[in-house]
Amino acid sequence: MADINDVNPQHEEGPVARAIEEQTAKLPSDLFLWAALGSIAISLGLQFTGHKEKSLFVGQWPPVFLILGLYNKIVKVEGHDKESY
Repeated sequence: MADINDVNPQHEEGPVARAIEEQTAKLPSDLFLWAALGSIAISLGLQFTGHKEKSLFVGQWPPVFLILGLYNKIVKVEGHDKESY
């Protein structure tokens, strides 16, 4: 089995990942938190108005927004191609 360090010995990100990181680092971190809270509120509103299927669809968005927020925070703290050793 190949050693994990042999997969990408230069420890460099590809051009697509670098472009995404450069753009997402410009977004404020709390944007993702507000998006998650807003989608929870919209999901509750849809549930109370009887739109059960739409409520379930929108109710799946908060974890995605929170994970994107974590990614955004990691990019801001660590940056791309930062060596950890």
